[in-house]
Amino acid sequence: MASICIYLQIHQPYRLKHYRVFDVGNDSEYFNDAGESDLNNGRILRKVAEKSYLPTALLLLRMLEEHPGFRVSLSLSGIVVKQLERDAPEVLELFKRMVATGRVEILGETYYHSLAFFYSLPEFERQVAKHRELIARVFGVEPRVFRNTELSYRNDLGTWADAQGYAGVITEGWDAILGWRSPNFVYRPKGASQARLLLKNYRFSDDIAFRFSSRAWGEWPLTVEKFGQWVAAAEGDTINLFMDFETFGEHQWRETGIFDFLEHLPRELSKNPRIDFKTPSEVIAAYEPKDEVDIPHILTWADTDRDLTAWVGNDLQRSAIEKLYGLETGVLASSDTKLVEDWRRLQTSDHFYYMCTKWSADGDVHAYFSPYASPYEAFTSYMSALVDLEVRLRRGEAVSP
Repeated sequence: MASICIYLQIHQPYRLKHYRVFDVGNDSEYFNDAGESDLNNGRILRKVAEKSYLPTALLLLRMLEEHPGFRVSLSLSGIVVKQLERDAPEVLELFKRMVATGRVEILGETYYHSLAFFYSLPEFERQVAKHRELIARVFGVEPRVFRNTELSYRNDLGTWADAQGYAGVITEGWDAILGWRSPNFVYRPKGASQARLLLKNYRFSDDIAFRFSSRAWGEWPLTVEKFGQWVAAAEGDTINLFMDFETFGEHQWRETGIFDFLEHLPRELSKNPRIDFKTPSEVIAAYEPKDEVDIPHILTWADTDRDLTAWVGNDLQRSAIEKLYGLETGVLASSDTKLVEDWRRLQTSDHFYYMCTKWSADGDVHAYFSPYASPYEAFTSYMSALVDLEVRLRRGEAVSP
């Protein structure tokens, strides 16, 4: 028996407005972007909701109703949940209905979609706890499997998850760490006793998420029949299809046939009695670990490097994130609720992604996702906002008794 494990990531950052150095000391509304069509967070969320979130959630709900064996898993950052509550509550209601079927698992993550694990473990744990509380309030469930921001992982995250009682962690199934082994098995994180590791099958996942509409791809067009044949021929216990929720309708437009592909996938795969669908928790419960995986260096699902260089690969990014976390002690000691919230929103990984200066195919992907004209514009807006936050912190310290 081989299982299909689908996990979809839902996240939208609070994008910074065009914050200028002249605004420092005068404007503390970094995310108050009303009137700016390219950076208005509410407008962007509504656009993505109409193209992707609404039609995909409606389709998935219908698939759950029509196919009792169908399973899917979701991971929502805390900040996207708050934006959905404000700007697209109908989307959140659909997600709630999906979870209520009992066949949709919600994963744990950081509330602010941050890289805090690698910079401040205490802050990371505060964000995970805040996310857990939000998921319990909104969906009435407690995450049992953890995914870190951008599927970032290192051995110590596995041991942390094990100590926290998580059933497992998910990350990228990258050849450099697997060697001859397949990502299509459950593995043990190095140093963990109970927690398990699920690895993304990046070839099959990226066939859908990135190559689906590419006429230059030798396998175009990708049909459910062809994909079913590939799955049937694959070795292993579980084929983990991990991708952004926005794959459907936003990254791959409706005109490509992506919704038809998704809709017919359960019916096609169910023709094979040896294939079923499982959530990450169900996969972990069903299959024994194949082996231990040692990942001593940071692994992510981004770019050809599969490391953190998409976010901290140049001097701009490193100086920004080091200054950000350097303010942690003072910000938290201030007890200024808005100051703390702004500091945490500035931790969202997207801000650093927009500063990336890679070129070639990786650079094209970064440019596609960035709302800024250049990495330098993203850096200037970010650092100006961070300097203003520091000014606010110092002013607060000056007036405190």
